[in-house]
Amino acid sequence: MRAPPQKDTDMSIEEFIANEVKSNDVVLFMKGTPQFPQCGFSGQVVQILDHIGVGYKGLNVLESAELRNGIKEYSNWPTIPQLYVKGEFIGGCDIVREMFQAGELQQLFTEKGVAVAA
Repeated sequence: MRAPPQKDTDMSIEEFIANEVKSNDVVLFMKGTPQFPQCGFSGQVVQILDHIGVGYKGLNVLESAELRNGIKEYSNWPTIPQLYVKGEFIGGCDIVREMFQAGELQQLFTEKGVAVAA
């Protein structure tokens, strides 16, 4: 996984986030990694995505205060985790969990053309 850009590069944190969101179908900004979530909320979203069987990129906001603060500004959403699908901000843990329980999350992936496991 590529580290977030440092201050001396040409790419700002906003550009880095925008690039990640646009170049990956499903992106989860989370505390920890998909293999080792560092908070319960991030862990719940990882479990849901893994259960659905959708491929996604996890970005650990704990590795960079700049990324942690930048993603909150980018989405205008105060909490982590944050899920993006095809460049669209979906929500945090509660929204993702509610959508999953209602069958709406699976439907969203299908509508957006994101492959899920049967």
